[in-house]
Amino acid sequence: MSRFFATGSDSESEESSSADEITPKAPGTTFKQSLLVSDDEEDTKRVVRSAKDKRFEELTNLIKTIRNAMKIRDMAKCLEEFEQLCRAFLKSKNIVDKEGVPSFYIRLLADLEDYLNQLWEDKEGKKKMNKNNAKALSTLRQKIRKYNRDYETEIGSYKENPQESADEEEEKEHEDSGSSADSDEDAGDEGVSAKSFLKKKPEGVSEASKFLKGSGDESSTSDDDDDEDDEGWGSDTDERDSESSDDDKEKSKSLATVFLKSILRAPSPDRPSDKKDLKKKKLKKKERLELELEGEGEEEAGGGWEKVRSGIPMVKEKPKMFAKGTEINTAVVVKKLNEILQARGKKGTDRAAQIELLHALAAIAAENNLGQGILVKIKFNIIASLYDYNPNLAAFMKADMWKKCLDCIDELLDILFEHNNIFIGENIAEDSENLGISEQPFRVRGCVLTLVERMDEEFTKIMQNTDPHSQEYVDNLKDEGRVCGIVDRLLTYLENKGSTEEICRVYLRRIMHTYYKFDYKAHRRSLGLQGETKSEQDQEESEGEDSAVIMDRLCKFIYAKDRTDRIRTCAILCHIYHHALHSRWYQARDLMLMSHLQDNIQHADPPVQILYNRTMVQLGICAFRQGMIKDAHNALLDIQSSGRAKELLGQGLLMRNMQERNAEQEKIEKRRQVPFHMHINLELLECVYLVSAMLLEIPYMAAHEFDARRRMISKQFHHQLRVGERQPLLGPPESMREHVVAASKAMKMGDWRTCHSFIINDKMNSKVWDLFPEAQRVREMLVRKIQEESLRTYLFTYSSVYDSISMETLSEMFELEIPTVHSIISKMIINEELMASLDQPTQTVVMHRTEPTSLQNMALQLAEKLGSLVENNERVFDLKQGVYGGYFNRDQKGGYQQKQSYQRDQKGGYQQKQGGYQRGGYRNQNQSNY
Repeated sequence: MSRFFATGSDSESEESSSADEITPKAPGTTFKQSLLVSDDEEDTKRVVRSAKDKRFEELTNLIKTIRNAMKIRDMAKCLEEFEQLCRAFLKSKNIVDKEGVPSFYIRLLADLEDYLNQLWEDKEGKKKMNKNNAKALSTLRQKIRKYNRDYETEIGSYKENPQESADEEEEKEHEDSGSSADSDEDAGDEGVSAKSFLKKKPEGVSEASKFLKGSGDESSTSDDDDDEDDEGWGSDTDERDSESSDDDKEKSKSLATVFLKSILRAPSPDRPSDKKDLKKKKLKKKERLELELEGEGEEEAGGGWEKVRSGIPMVKEKPKMFAKGTEINTAVVVKKLNEILQARGKKGTDRAAQIELLHALAAIAAENNLGQGILVKIKFNIIASLYDYNPNLAAFMKADMWKKCLDCIDELLDILFEHNNIFIGENIAEDSENLGISEQPFRVRGCVLTLVERMDEEFTKIMQNTDPHSQEYVDNLKDEGRVCGIVDRLLTYLENKGSTEEICRVYLRRIMHTYYKFDYKAHRRSLGLQGETKSEQDQEESEGEDSAVIMDRLCKFIYAKDRTDRIRTCAILCHIYHHALHSRWYQARDLMLMSHLQDNIQHADPPVQILYNRTMVQLGICAFRQGMIKDAHNALLDIQSSGRAKELLGQGLLMRNMQERNAEQEKIEKRRQVPFHMHINLELLECVYLVSAMLLEIPYMAAHEFDARRRMISKQFHHQLRVGERQPLLGPPESMREHVVAASKAMKMGDWRTCHSFIINDKMNSKVWDLFPEAQRVREMLVRKIQEESLRTYLFTYSSVYDSISMETLSEMFELEIPTVHSIISKMIINEELMASLDQPTQTVVMHRTEPTSLQNMALQLAEKLGSLVENNERVFDLKQGVYGGYFNRDQKGGYQQKQSYQRDQKGGYQQKQGGYQRGGYRNQNQSNY
């Protein structure tokens, strides 16, 4: 038997009384011998353990590792060990089928799932995690949820009564320890298992035992985890304790005793004393659980009980604002205020506590009647502290902080309106402030306008970070009325006491909350409609001026008084947007043309560019409603042809590579997004653009069917047509784009009724047309435009078939009045689009055979291709010779004008020469200005 196991084995302790006495040796030799383990002894002395013990020991070791990783929040380690645990449990399947799922395994699954859910809900904690831990957390959470589905009943029963499950587990452990002790006694001298070695404490205790983790008495008061560990450790029986003598304590001891944990005597259910101890433990645990449940019940009932931890209670008292007996005056309060503000922004400062201290200071100042000056100064700092509560610029204010902020600003404005002797300004120095009560008016450093502007920005951030399809968004949007009320109150205050620059700034804030809202009541009044009930009529009369009058007054003030280009630009764009939204097309168009914003808008900052794009889109939709199809198409062309309408309007980000946009740029762009309630419907926008393109493009395509140099009016419309032609099976149209493509094909054939049925139907009405304020008028306009353009397309397509055609027949075919048909045909003849003449007495259109034959068309195409070939050849020749001939002077018809050419002069520029192409090279290589 090895000396290493001599002090810790049961068999050796029995032999020590009967065998020869071991002579005490020097400590040095004892230490050396205790570490010597011969190979022969290891080979001969073995212990046979059951498969159950091996498997369960492996599981418990893995569970301990997982619990340790849970304590230090090492999610990567948790995930790795959990996967090993699952594999080990799969190996133990045969044993589990016989014995049942062990309770300690169920307990870990339940605890781990609760722990992961708790971590998942802790958003602040998740942000602080590193990348590996955060990834491991999400992976482990998915795995444990999927894994626990197979053990729902066991986990449910454990969660219903976790204490009983723990007690059953303890009893099972005691039974196992008792049986293992019997098996160890039977084994006798044959060998000592590793488990018994770990669970037994040697009889002789050396001086190293003073430094062990704790005694038996102390372990009873330790945490539950220590109790579980302690109960798993065994010790010798009383009989063996009596056999050990004092001399044995002085004998050589193994170094392993230093590292062993303190041991409690393992209770055995066979002994009556141990049975009593177990019962007492159960009773104590039940009493403790009942007390906890009673405490929770009283807390819910409002009894005021507080659950405290064991040990000395830590009473956290609020720091006293002033020492007892201190005279409260303005100087003392200002000094205390400065002390509080000095901690602002420092690491470790509790921002919530700082706000509470400022509130308490304001209450003390009001209680001691120190005047409104000091109160206003404290209010300024409270609002600033609320804004600083979130150090991250992208983070938005929580609901409770947002309500506090609105209340504080309202209280501040109340004080300012009630007391006219308070002067506030950013230019007032700290030294020149007058906060005390005196004959002089109060002078406070600060700016209310800056606070309100920041409040408005915070409101925008709240709306940007809220799910637009949730009830929470609607609840937050209700606060806009309060925000507008605060802006109106500030506007009234600054009109009396503010500078021109401040008035322009607050006017712009008011405009930004008004320009995108459709004024339904003003619209009803313009149509001559009144409220259905008397209360609605009274409400309309009691309400103030229309939004158009408000916008006009505020914008004109800014046009006249503002000295900064940005505020004036934003005001003009908002004014145009509001005009266009209310179908005042000519005012909106004239204001846009007079402002010349389209010339230099590319130099503006991105938020102003987004506002410009929104205004142009609204202008195009307004033109469409008024029947100005060409103007609508031109206004929408730039936005729609880019394919990035969503991004250009600030209504979302498109997926891009990280090379084009890094994470920091993406955060900045997200802060520029427009809140959802200000969005323009992108499907409506695209439909308006495609229908406008259809009404322009289809007649043009019919007129230039054989023209090889035919240009495209709208690339996007042509793309949709090509997509429709590529489809192998054409079914009934479903999406908005398919409806427009189907209508275009019908119009190309001159079938205006089919085109009308595709453009205006129930599906298109619900998706697009019903979204307009005057939907019926828009639909009537569309029908009229479809009839007129279908007539033009029909004449272009089939003019070669007719010698003459009656206008009355055309009027019946397209359900148009004869004067309208006459007007359309006359315009086509004047513009040389249709080679025909009108016979007035017979009301017929006489066609002139001027269309080229197919052979002539082919000859024209050949001539065109030869011309392009000559052009390319000449360009290549000129590039080789260094002379750029007539390439820069191409006329509108696509040919070259031989009258003027460009020749490089000695300075590297171009000189215009009359006549043919004159060749000249680079005379001066050093100067090559293009």
